[in-house]
Amino acid sequence: MSLPEVLTPGVAIIGGGPAGLMAAEVLAAAGHPVTVFDAKPSVGRKFLLAGKGGLNLTHSEDFAPFVGRFGDRAAQIEPLLRGFDAEQLRAWAEGLGVSTFVGTSGRVFPTDLKAAPLLRAWLHRLRAAGVRFSMRHRWTGWSADGHLRFDTPEGERLAAPRATLLALGGASWPQLGSDGAWEPWLTQRGVDVAPLQPANCGFDVGPTAAHPGAPGWSERFATEFAGQPVKPVALATEGFERRAGEFVITASGIEGSLVYAASRALREQINRHGQATLHLDLLPQLSAERVLAEVKHPRGSRSLSSHLKSRLHLSPLKLGLLHEQLTREQMLDATALATALKQLPLTLHAPRPVAEAISTAGGVRFEALTDALMLRALPGVFVAGEMLDWEAPTGGYLLTASMACGKAAALGVCRWLELG
Repeated sequence: MSLPEVLTPGVAIIGGGPAGLMAAEVLAAAGHPVTVFDAKPSVGRKFLLAGKGGLNLTHSEDFAPFVGRFGDRAAQIEPLLRGFDAEQLRAWAEGLGVSTFVGTSGRVFPTDLKAAPLLRAWLHRLRAAGVRFSMRHRWTGWSADGHLRFDTPEGERLAAPRATLLALGGASWPQLGSDGAWEPWLTQRGVDVAPLQPANCGFDVGPTAAHPGAPGWSERFATEFAGQPVKPVALATEGFERRAGEFVITASGIEGSLVYAASRALREQINRHGQATLHLDLLPQLSAERVLAEVKHPRGSRSLSSHLKSRLHLSPLKLGLLHEQLTREQMLDATALATALKQLPLTLHAPRPVAEAISTAGGVRFEALTDALMLRALPGVFVAGEMLDWEAPTGGYLLTASMACGKAAALGVCRWLELG
């Protein structure tokens, strides 16, 4: 049996998401031959999905608070963002003929809100710069002699690049290509990888007063309210300051923007204690004193539900949440009920699986990398994007940092090749 041909792609970039494509652009501009390998038939699949409801490119807030969104990895992310920050990203998009605007929330979008035109223009520019694309090439680690291994429709192929840049993403949305399969191949070669966990994710609720036997909502509540938003509402929990917004009821728990913002704090509580508790202010527009007064107001012959709807404009969904969390005795105790309306405890049992999450926490620890994002254990192999051990909230932070990582790692490859 003949041995597979060994490709010599110059620089091999494995992963065709934003980090990999940005790295390809920087390397091609520096005159290096580049081949992007991807397991899927086309690149940028998660990028396109993220843009379905309007592509959130970045955020317009000042640099210091922007960096602060990366929590305990802010020190490592800051120098990367100084090389490619929000303003540079907007200028880059303009260079592709895509104008941007700042929304009311401070988020930055393309004028037409679409991802596809930007990706098409980007790929056209990359191809014009000489970047080659090898699709349906699923990386499967290294051969015994150190060659990159790829599964392809034509069988196994090998590659011997001068440098390799890994930009394979985390483990969220595996159907789009980021499945975390790379983790054991790196750990087997001595790379320190933090376990991949869901970030910007939903959670399953624990047992409730209405359903004390097992985690989850009562069947009646889930059937009636799954898919409906809870708003206005404020949420607070350990490690997360009180914030107003909205979230969505799911068949087994909660998800949505306010939950995603608190997801890191909630996930870490579950990791430490086996569960997390958050508190909901169901009436954030009213003071606790006003709520207590309205609950105590004589209701005459009206039912409690009618009374709360009349005096506090309480929605059926919020009333349903109260019935899920409070006993009958608590519902009939005016002080306990008023307290719950302003600080309703909700116990969370577990985050949703990482495959359902918007993004991933964990990955290659920065301590395993040089400042140029090269693996200390594997000289000539660089890492970028969501493979790295950082996380950030939604709002353009994820995409900006991924592209900044791609640029920084590509510059690291350039310096490595110059020294070699």
